[in-house]
Amino acid sequence: MDIISAYREVGSYRGAAELVGTTHKTVKRTIDKFEADQAGNTPPRAERERNYAAVTDLVAERVDKSQGRISAKRILPIARKAGYAGSDRNFRRLVAEEKKRWRTDHHRGRRPAVWAPGDYLIIDWATVGGLHLFCAVMAYSRWRFAAFATDEKATTTMALIADALAAVGGVPRKVLADRMACLKGGVVANVVIPTPDYVRFAAHYGFAPDFCHANDPQSKGVVENLVGYAQRDLAVPLLTEAAIAGTTVDVHAANAAARVWCTEVNARVHSEICAIPNDKLAEERELLSPLPSLRLEIGPPPVTRKVDRLSCVRFASARYSVPVRLIGATVTLVQTEGRLVVVEPATGEVVAEHDLGQPGTASVLDEHYGGARPAPDRGPRPRTTVEQQFCALGPEAEAFLVGAAAIGNTRLGSELEILLALGAAHGTELLVAALTRAVAFRRFRAADVRSILAAGAGAPQPRPAGDALILDLPTAPTRSLDAYAIRTPAADTPVPS
Repeated sequence: MDIISAYREVGSYRGAAELVGTTHKTVKRTIDKFEADQAGNTPPRAERERNYAAVTDLVAERVDKSQGRISAKRILPIARKAGYAGSDRNFRRLVAEEKKRWRTDHHRGRRPAVWAPGDYLIIDWATVGGLHLFCAVMAYSRWRFAAFATDEKATTTMALIADALAAVGGVPRKVLADRMACLKGGVVANVVIPTPDYVRFAAHYGFAPDFCHANDPQSKGVVENLVGYAQRDLAVPLLTEAAIAGTTVDVHAANAAARVWCTEVNARVHSEICAIPNDKLAEERELLSPLPSLRLEIGPPPVTRKVDRLSCVRFASARYSVPVRLIGATVTLVQTEGRLVVVEPATGEVVAEHDLGQPGTASVLDEHYGGARPAPDRGPRPRTTVEQQFCALGPEAEAFLVGAAAIGNTRLGSELEILLALGAAHGTELLVAALTRAVAFRRFRAADVRSILAAGAGAPQPRPAGDALILDLPTAPTRSLDAYAIRTPAADTPVPS
């Protein structure tokens, strides 16, 4: 039962209060308000002054001067000095209201972009996990291009723009970028002056370079969205899997993954245009300018080097191997994507590829030399007749020579004749067996070999431990130990006489 119904039933404030479980004052206040509402005489509610009213102008001024970016934490000490004595929470509420009011009054009133076919290619850079991610998108078809690089230099940027245009299959009218330092030569009256190299590059391909205004990422939000999407969907999973595997991701592996990713996303329906970017690009390509017949040379020019006798070329104080068949020939070296490509000028064939190394290092590939490098051979090379006769006994004799030299046997040269004489007396087979035993026990003097020969067949022949001997032994019947217990006969048990 509500208060009004209870009052109508009992006709008194206290009786209604007992019925609904409240006080008579609450009942009176409720009835008075109800009757005033029915009569249309509701008094206006008096507005109470907020405890932050005295500092409202102070907060509004600072929010306006900071363009809505200053925090309540930094304004609060100033407001305290101005006489604000309320809580931090109330003050944060005041700052939030002032910021909301400022944004409403200073909204830029943007409209959604409507892109024309063949009009814009928009580019941007991002950095993730130590790699630099280049993103480009055709504004109309939303066809996306992503690639990784080791830096954001002008040559790298222009090379990736060229790759993007080649992948698109045509040239749009404009290429829009933010104010990249690598492409920006200067700014006059807020007008960006591109670098001469970028102007030549744009003239070669036939597009007009365009730049955003300062602090205006919204004008190229389509590529900003692509950058965020590529970071979340491409770079982060790639780096996560590499971290789990305990490996690092180089730019070549990252670019291989980027090519697969671009193929995947360009074949799916784009949520904004509700179409497949590949299909839209096929329509847009009819309005694009054709690619130039020759691609502009970007970056360091190719250089020529002569292959030395080690089948290597030197570049930037580092050494790089090439196939041995090119020793004495002249090859062309080209830098691309942090790699050094070696090209045979006569055929145009790429004969070697190396990662660029630091000065003083060497990059040597085994396949250029027909296989892995053999271990250094420091074996005996007999010269005298005695040495040749001794080494002719086989690898056992060579092992004896090496071991004797290792222990510093300075009489080894004269002892070879003694060893050959022992072979003549006992036979070559017994001498070789004695040398083998001497090497096994590290006894490298002629007297030791003589002792081994004198012992003959009676000398023990140590062998390495073999497998454990397992035998299936026969089982015998057993009985409990209780069967052997000595028991005392009972008193009534007759004792045999």
